[in-house]
Formats: sequence, C-alpha cells, structure tokens
Amino acid sequence: MAALNPQSLDMSNAIVAQDEMGRPFIIVRDQGKKQRSHGIEATKSHIIAARSVASIIKTSLGPRGLDKILVSPDGDITITNDGATILSQMQIDNQIAKLLVELSKSQDDEIGDGTTGVVVLASALLDQALELIDKGIHPIKVAHGFDEACKVAIAQLDKIADEVKIPSSFVKSSNATTSNADFNGDVEDGEELFKASKTSLGSKIVSKFHNQFAQMAVDAVLSVADLERKDVDFELIKVEGKVGGSLDDSKLIRGVIIDKEFSHPQMPKQVEDAKIAILTCPFEPPKPKTKHKLEISDVEEFKVLQKYEQDKFIEMIEHLKESGANMVICQWGFDDEANHLLLQNDLPAVRWVGGPEIELIAIATNGRIVPRFEDLASSKLGHAGLVREIEFGTTKDKMLVIEKCDNVKAATIFIRGSNKMIVDESIRAVHDAICVVRNLIKDNRVIYGGGAAEIAMSIAVQEESDKRKGIDQYAFKAFADALDAIPMTLAENSGLNSIEALTELKSRHIKEQNTHLGVDCLGKGSNDMKELFVIDPLISKKQQVLLATQLSRMILKINDVIISGKDSY
Repeated sequence: MAALNPQSLDMSNAIVAQDEMGRPFIIVRDQGKKQRSHGIEATKSHIIAARSVASIIKTSLGPRGLDKILVSPDGDITITNDGATILSQMQIDNQIAKLLVELSKSQDDEIGDGTTGVVVLASALLDQALELIDKGIHPIKVAHGFDEACKVAIAQLDKIADEVKIPSSFVKSSNATTSNADFNGDVEDGEELFKASKTSLGSKIVSKFHNQFAQMAVDAVLSVADLERKDVDFELIKVEGKVGGSLDDSKLIRGVIIDKEFSHPQMPKQVEDAKIAILTCPFEPPKPKTKHKLEISDVEEFKVLQKYEQDKFIEMIEHLKESGANMVICQWGFDDEANHLLLQNDLPAVRWVGGPEIELIAIATNGRIVPRFEDLASSKLGHAGLVREIEFGTTKDKMLVIEKCDNVKAATIFIRGSNKMIVDESIRAVHDAICVVRNLIKDNRVIYGGGAAEIAMSIAVQEESDKRKGIDQYAFKAFADALDAIPMTLAENSGLNSIEALTELKSRHIKEQNTHLGVDCLGKGSNDMKELFVIDPLISKKQQVLLATQLSRMILKINDVIISGKDSY
C-alpha cells in the first residue's frame, strides 16, 4: 500500500483517521457535510425545484397577466409576458427545473401559443403529486394514474369542441395592405379565425390594437395557406420591425420588405413594372480557381488588366440588358466601378441581400435565382408591379418594399413601435397570433378559453374518479384539482376571488350543462366565453395537457441526479 504524504493534503478540508486495523483513510469535510437524497426524498426535492420556476411565470397567465423585465449579462433589457421567452432567458442551474424550460420551448415550437399555461399546468400536477407522495403513494403509481386521467381529459376536449368555418379561398385584393385605418370590423370571411387570433393577443402588449393585429395575422396566413392540404408555409410570412412611429402604423404588405436601400444615391427611388434579375454571383471579374500570384511590372501590364476588368463588367451589363431586366438584386457586394456602370445603364441595384430574403423575393416575384450571368434569360426574371424605397423619421432610415408581386403567396407584417422593446414584444405577439390561425387551418375545431375547457375536463375526470377503485381514484382526483389551477390563476391574476370564482363556475357547469363558462377576466359582465368570442384551437389545448402530463410523469420517475465528473460514491 502506498504511503500517505500528509504534506500533500489540504488539511483544512480533510482529516486523517484510522480504521480498526490501524490503516489510515481520509475524510474530506465537504463530502462529509454533503447530503444526497435518494428515492422518494429525491423525487420530492425535484418537484419543489420545478415548482419554484413555475411560480415565477404563473403571474403572467391571462389577459391581466403581469410582464417581466429580463436583464441580460450585457445589461440589455427585455420586457415580456411570453412564457417561452421568460424561461429561455432565465439562468437556471437546477437540472429538473431546466425540464420546464424545455417543456415551454416544445410547446412554442410545436404550437406557438400557450407556453405559459403548459408550465402552470405541469407545476400544478407536480404539486398534487407531492401531496400524494406525502400520503405514502409511490410516484410510479401516481404517474400511471395521471396518464389514465389525461386520456379522460383529452376525450372530454374532443367531446366539447366546436368546428369553425374556414374560408374556402382568400378573397381580399392581393395588392391591398391592412392597417388600423382600413379596419372596419367587417370580418365575415374567416370571422372565427379572427376571434381566435384576437384571443391570443389579449394578454400581449398590442392588446390596445388587437383588432388590427388579429386581422393582419389572419390575412397573412390566409394569403399563403394551402387550404386543400391544410398547410401553412411559415417561410412565406415575414415579420419585420422598425423603431419609430406607433403600433397603429403597423401594416400588412402583400410582398416583401428588406432592410436595404438602392446601392447608389442617384438611382431612382421607385421602379414600376420591375423585371428583377436575382443574382447569387458576385458582380466582379472571375478569378482562377487555382492558387496564383500576379505580378505587374510596368504601366502597360496594369492597363491590360484594367481593360480586362472593364470588359468583364460591360459584358455583365450586356447580359442583364439582353435578358430585359430593369432592376438587379445581388446576394454579394460590388465595387464603385460596377455600381457606376449600373447607374449609367439605368439598372437600379440592391446589394448584400441575405440568402433567406433572396429566396423569399424569388418566390414572391416568380423569379429564378441565377448563379451565373451567362444563365440570365427573360424567363428567369422576377416581376413586381412596384419596388419603392421608403424613409423613416428624421434619421432617414431606409427600407425597400417589393409589392404587387406576381405570386400573392408572400406576405410581410411590418411593425412599428416607439422603442426596440415594444417592437420585439409585438413581433413575439404576432408570431403567437399567426400560429393560432395556422393551427385552426390544420384542425378547425376550437374550445373556449377563460379556463372553461379546464373546468369541463376537471369535472369529467372527477366523475371518472368516482368510478375507479384503489390508488387510481386518488390520482384522478389530484389530476382534476391540478386542472383547476388554470382558472384559479386566471381569476387571481384578474383580481378576483379565485376560490369563489372557481366554485361558482363549476356549479354552473354542472347545473346548466354549459361547457362555455369561464373566468370573466376583463369584467365584461358575462362568463359565457362563446358569447365573448374567447376561443382557442383544440390542437393547442390538447398539446398543453399531453405535454404537461408527460413532463410530470418524467419527473416523478426520476429518483436521482448524477453529474458526471463531480459526484463519486
């Protein structure tokens, strides 16, 4: 046995002891104090960690939910009540709590809305599970009971869902723009889509203009939707924001907006009947593919090289002219000489346009992306009725608008706001509204908001629990109580007595057999969510319940956390 060297030990953190045979061993004080929970105790600690995270965003649920200020390590400030954004920017060290962040992200990626509600429901399920564990019920039994109760809740959602009418076609003019000034409340075509979009915006910063923003979201989705396949390509909808003006100035443009300007200040600021050459090749003379070294020893050689470059530039311009193009959009930059030649030949140009924007322009104008000047042809040009440069405020910030395009299946929602925080939060709000409309096109069934669906599910699960025997009965009751957390939180955030509001609503649900009754968060004087037009897509609510149940099952089945390289037992 190797001899111990006491000088090599940090005796401030360790002591040397001897066993009954006189052999020395070391006790490190930090390890002696370290407590590690196993089994049931570990499961309880995991539930408590997850609950602490959920309690932070619980107050952001509903139309009266409060916002959070998020400060980044660099000092940048974000103000939002979007659950996915709050959780993604929080610094969370606990591994179990990070699962809630992933849960919210999963809801956001799959559905786009309901990111706060899914975390609140998962937290409520874990709270109820903790009470059952304290009563001596094994976590695996609780997880199994939750899984069975979830099936009953989903079946009830299918039972109470209503179908909404989806427009068979998009009837608005493809060249129109939607703004608050245009909005007159006439939304007969796609009215239910408008109501659902409006519901998702009720808790957002744009709620003052939710009619305008809801209409923009519906028009944008319908303009790009494939109604036969029930599919929406989000790549065709672009959301752009620019600081300045007010939210009222936001509008939907049937076309594309890019944050660029014409490459030369003397180029025309407006091009009508634009035939656009969309290039991904650099506007410069070709270079050999091999490694080379070019030495110029006298003036004549330099002039030869200069003439070669000029001839190549002229050749490129001729290719553009022969194709019939009267405007150029290039993915790469070009130097002053090329820029001057484009100006001299009346070819307005835009440079350094990003790859995704190039693709969107090609789709909107029915053009082809051209990788070589030799491939240019009139059939490959994109067409737009109008391309114009617009300026903003005293800063003279410029953007390029391509509208009246050949292909109406491209839309840009252009958002204005007084500062960057409002613009960013408005973009997040519009994204949620677009996702809601997309979900209704995929599945046109809806349920009613304000906690009405959760109360209906809770009653159904409670009734089912009375038919069960054994431990499942406790799990079913716990699941029903967890579902009640959503309407209670909505009532609490709206300044109402949560217990009184929930008791009254449950009683009316049973007596009147009306599953449309929910929490009147805005004080409209009615609890009928159908009458108040507060609707949610069925697909969104289903996903919330399923994801929350799956996460709670996962956490209940974890009894230890092992960090590789740190713990050694």
